[in-house]
Amino acid sequence: MKDMSDIGLVGLAVMGENLVLNMASKGFTVTAYNRSYDKVEKFLNGRAQGKSIRGAKSVEELVNSLAKPRKIMLMVKAGQVVDDFIEQLIPHLDAGDIIIDGGNTHFPDSNRRTEYLASKGLHYIGSGVSGGEEGALKGPSIMPGGAKEAWPYVKDIFQGISAKVADEKGELTVPCCDWVGDGGAGHFVKMVHNGIEYGDMQLICEAYQLMKNVLGLTADEIHEVFAKWNETELDSYLVEITRDIFAYKDENGEPLVEKILDTAGQKGTGKWTGVVALDLGVPLTLIAESVFARCISAQKDERVIASKAIEGPAVSFTGDKEAFIEDLRQALLASKMVSYAQGYVLMREAAKEFNWDLNYGGIALMWRGGCIIRSAFLGKIKEAYDNNPELSNLLLDPYFKDTVVAAQAGWRRVVGSAIANGIPAPCLSAALTYFDGYRTERLPANLLQAQRDYFGAHTYERIDRPRGEFFHTNWTGRGGDTASTTYNV
Repeated sequence: MKDMSDIGLVGLAVMGENLVLNMASKGFTVTAYNRSYDKVEKFLNGRAQGKSIRGAKSVEELVNSLAKPRKIMLMVKAGQVVDDFIEQLIPHLDAGDIIIDGGNTHFPDSNRRTEYLASKGLHYIGSGVSGGEEGALKGPSIMPGGAKEAWPYVKDIFQGISAKVADEKGELTVPCCDWVGDGGAGHFVKMVHNGIEYGDMQLICEAYQLMKNVLGLTADEIHEVFAKWNETELDSYLVEITRDIFAYKDENGEPLVEKILDTAGQKGTGKWTGVVALDLGVPLTLIAESVFARCISAQKDERVIASKAIEGPAVSFTGDKEAFIEDLRQALLASKMVSYAQGYVLMREAAKEFNWDLNYGGIALMWRGGCIIRSAFLGKIKEAYDNNPELSNLLLDPYFKDTVVAAQAGWRRVVGSAIANGIPAPCLSAALTYFDGYRTERLPANLLQAQRDYFGAHTYERIDRPRGEFFHTNWTGRGGDTASTTYNV
C-alpha cells in the first residue's frame, strides 16, 4: 500500500463501498471515511481486508492521508448533506484540492458548488455514476462535469474504474467515462440518463401488462418473450433483467413478480427531468408520462375503489398471438428510440441555455456500458452524431428514421389494441403521439393562436406574411386595437 492515498471516499453505503473496492482492484490506494467509524472498521475487517484501503477516524485524518492535490469523493445523500460536508472539508484543504460529488445531485446545485469552491481556490467535480451495486464494483458509467482544470487529476482513476466497451478491434478498452462539461453538465447528463431509464422501465411494464392481460400469457411465457427480444435490437440491460425476473420463483415455486405490490417508488430524478424540459420548452412527453405512471401507481387504495365503481371495456383478443408479440416488440423498439430522441433534444437545448459544449456521440459511448440504460443501439446513436454532430433530432438520422417508420404499423396496432381493451399504455401512446406530431407539417395551433388572440389579444403570425410580424384582430367588434405583449415561455 502507498504511503499516501490516491483518493478518499466518504460514505460507505452500497455504492460507496463498491466504488472503493473497484478503485483498489485497479491499483489505487483509497482512504475510506464514514460518519460512523464502526462502519469503516467493519469494512476494513471484512470486504476490504488485505486490499490497498485504509480507514480514517476523522475528517482531518482523511485529508492528511491523501496525496496532493487531494481528491475526495462524496457518496452521501444529495442535498444539504453534501453542502454540510463540503463546509467540514474546506478548513482542512489547500488551494487546488478537489471535491467530487458522486451522488444523484440536482444539476443547479453542481452549478452553484462549482462557483462557490472556485471562490475558495478549490475545484468541484459533479459526477453522475450509473450502474447500481454491480456497476460500482465491476465498472460503472461515469459522467463528470464541473471545474475542467481538475479533470487531469482524476481522469486515470475514473477511466480506470469505469466500464469498458469494445474498440475497433473488438477489445474492451474504451472507457465509459469522459469529461462532459462545465458546472452541472455531468449531473445534468446523469439526470437525463435517469429520465430515459424511467421511460424504458415503464415501456417494458406496459408491454408486460399487454402480454398478461390481453394475450393471457403466463410469467414463464413472458420470460421466453423477453429472452427472445434480448437477442434482437432490444438487447439491453433492462430487457435482460426483466427476462430473469419473470423466471424467478418464490419459496412456493410461484412467480415472485406477481406477488409484488404494484406501487412504484421514485427518488426525484425523473421529475427533475420533466420540470427542466418544461422550463426549456422541450416536449419530453414519454419521460413525463413515465413519472406520472409511477404517481398513479402510488394511488393503490383509490385505484382499488375505482376498479369496482367504474366499468371499462371487456378485454378481448381473437388475433394471432405471435403476430401481436412481434407488433409489441416493434412498438417497444420505436418508443425507446423516441425516448432517446427526446432526451437528446433536451440535452441540446440545455447546452444552449447553459453554454455547455456537449459531445453527444461521446455521451452515447458513456452509456454503452456499465449503466442501467446500456443497450445495443446506443452504438447507433454514437454513429448518428459522429456522422452529423449538428443533428437536431435522432428521428432524422437515416437508421432511426427507417427503423421507426418500419415499426409504425405494428406500433399503431398495439396502441389501438390497448385503447380498445382499456389497458393503460401512457408511454407507448405518448411516444406515438410525439412521432405523429413531429412529422406533421401543419398542426392545429393556428386555431389555438386565434383563441388566445380572441380572449387575450395575444396576437398571431400569418402564413402569408414574414415570420416575426404579429397581428391582432378585433374578433367581436367590441374590442380595441391594443395587443398584449408577445412572448414565448
